[in-house]
Amino acid sequence: MSDETLLILSRTDIAGLMDYGDYVDAVEAAFRAAVEGRAVAPPASALHVPGGSFHAKGAALLGEEAKVAIKINGNFPGNPAANGLPTVQGVIYLADGANGRPLAMMDSIEVTNNRTGAATTLAARHLARAGSRVATICGAGVQGRIQLKAIAAAAKLERVHVWDVDAARSIAFAQEMSARLGLDIGATADLSPVRQSDIVVTCSSARRAFLTPDLVRPGTFIAAVGADNSDKSEIDPGLYAKSLVVVDSREQCAEIGDLHHALAAGTVTHEHVQATLGEIVAGKKPGRRDASAITLFDSTGMGLQDAAAADAIYRRALATGAGTRLGLG
Repeated sequence: MSDETLLILSRTDIAGLMDYGDYVDAVEAAFRAAVEGRAVAPPASALHVPGGSFHAKGAALLGEEAKVAIKINGNFPGNPAANGLPTVQGVIYLADGANGRPLAMMDSIEVTNNRTGAATTLAARHLARAGSRVATICGAGVQGRIQLKAIAAAAKLERVHVWDVDAARSIAFAQEMSARLGLDIGATADLSPVRQSDIVVTCSSARRAFLTPDLVRPGTFIAAVGADNSDKSEIDPGLYAKSLVVVDSREQCAEIGDLHHALAAGTVTHEHVQATLGEIVAGKKPGRRDASAITLFDSTGMGLQDAAAADAIYRRALATGAGTRLGLG
């Protein structure tokens, strides 16, 4: 392989190289590596502009074949309606962690979607009650679809409710995903089905918390996925205080996750966080121990997940000859 070329991988290239289970395996290994000192995963950086924001997330995978990945995503919630573009767009840059040589540049959408879901699958395995059968998805966008796939990979679902502020999106989601996954999925006009749910996923663009303590019954597992910048909020601070909380990153959740809003409201302190997902995956701390506890996974999305996925994609691309070479000389 020439030192003077950069491998370019499109979303189509990536989709042909990885299935969902591959993302789960890569993300699980990366979380474990971070806890064991074999990865570096700093918090994200954000740049806010009118109508949206940009986030830079990076991480290093250490060892004999060290890699560094940096992802830059633009997040513009109004894009689909106003511009006919995806809400999230961006790229991942992958480099050799030992000498800094550029290795690849790849589309980030496929990676972001699947690695976010992979973290939810891992969290659900450790934090959802055994025998969870009913779920509610709050947010009928692209990530809602991935999140349904994520919890279906961890629990034998029998009934799924989907809610969105846009009722038409909920109906379309139910029809599409029922056919795709063979599940009993129904659109709901309000959040009342949450009260009968074992698993609840919030993956919206909400700026005001909507999941409140009166909606959630004991024993529920919540995956709070939508809050990926400091302006977003889905989990009421009172509910956050009632929950056993696991985060992907303590520092990052305090800056941009629902933890950020609970801290600001004064309902919790930093010590309220029971563990990181990495600590649980690595066996350093336990997952669910009490069947009646409300467990909550505060997921902000880490560069660690992107780096692990990008490394796996790059290795498969080398093995299969996928992608396009760009000369750098």
